[in-house]
Amino acid sequence: MNACPAVSLRRMAIAARAPSLSAAQLTQLASEESGLAAFEWRDRRAFAQLGLTTRTAAWLAAPDERLIASDLRWLESSGTVLLPATSADYPSLLRESPDAPAVLYVRGDIRVLSEPQLAMVGSRNPTAGGRSTAREFASFFARAGLTITSGLALGIDAACHEGALATDGPTVAVLGCGLDQIYPREHEALAERVAACGALISEFPPGTEPLPACFPQRNRIIAGLSHGTLVVEAAQRSGSLITARLAGVAGRDVFAIPGSIHNPLAKGCHQLIRQGAKLVERPEDVLCELKISLSAQLVASTPQKPGATPTLDKEYKILLDALAFEPASVDSLIERTGMNSESIASMLLILELDGHVAPHPGGRYSRMAGQ
Repeated sequence: MNACPAVSLRRMAIAARAPSLSAAQLTQLASEESGLAAFEWRDRRAFAQLGLTTRTAAWLAAPDERLIASDLRWLESSGTVLLPATSADYPSLLRESPDAPAVLYVRGDIRVLSEPQLAMVGSRNPTAGGRSTAREFASFFARAGLTITSGLALGIDAACHEGALATDGPTVAVLGCGLDQIYPREHEALAERVAACGALISEFPPGTEPLPACFPQRNRIIAGLSHGTLVVEAAQRSGSLITARLAGVAGRDVFAIPGSIHNPLAKGCHQLIRQGAKLVERPEDVLCELKISLSAQLVASTPQKPGATPTLDKEYKILLDALAFEPASVDSLIERTGMNSESIASMLLILELDGHVAPHPGGRYSRMAGQ
């Protein structure tokens, strides 16, 4: 089923290829008395009166019908749907952001686009520690109920998608090319996994190659879809900083993980922090800052035993017993309980939200008095 049943699929395919057509313009066009039937006017002057550029009006008035027919065949054969800004399924956060695209090409579950999202981006050539941090943070956020959004690129992007997928969490990949040309090629298998558990999206029609100019354009969608953007590792001249800047322009939170002053891939993050980005040492720092409530989702996403509450579950009791009133690190708790770091981090957040434990600098925790 296509995402725009109320509107001619052919008209949406035309709109999807219209150069510079924005979500706001498509919505305005649909609200006019003639609605999207205006696509049949083939009158450039009429389009110009709606504030469309010359190029946009020229294409809408006289589209390449052979190209549109080819697009329609590809949509059907590939299982890709068109999601116009006029659809109730079009993500509201993206619609509110500057210069949102009129139409998205989507392969996967369009419903995840309206779920709370966190963008995670960073270097294509990260350190081993940066890659590990990205994967662990993404897994944590996915368990907390956030959809992880990134760009399918090498390095940090891939680690973020993989971290979300490791917990069966949804993830969204925004491509800087047509969905018929997965880039980079070595991520074709990862792209299939993303489509199966979340969605692949692009504003670029089939046949669009991954040209350098496409990626800054792609980055505004990553930022626009999300409540916030977390930069894990980035050099001072990095596309990740573009995404962070666009997130700020859209009024979204910007987060950055600091690193060693000797690591060139930390310099971009340090620059963002100097400019006002929120410093992040642990994933809980992000959840506490986001302007959405996720604690209930986090509790619901943690496996529970029948009839048990999060703080009374056997594993929670074991963790509480392992905590003293002196601050302890996660590494210490791993040794004391035999649990893995991801489980401990998730449980500690729930215990903190319920008032059973207190956080301390350096990622340490202690048991609250009376617990």
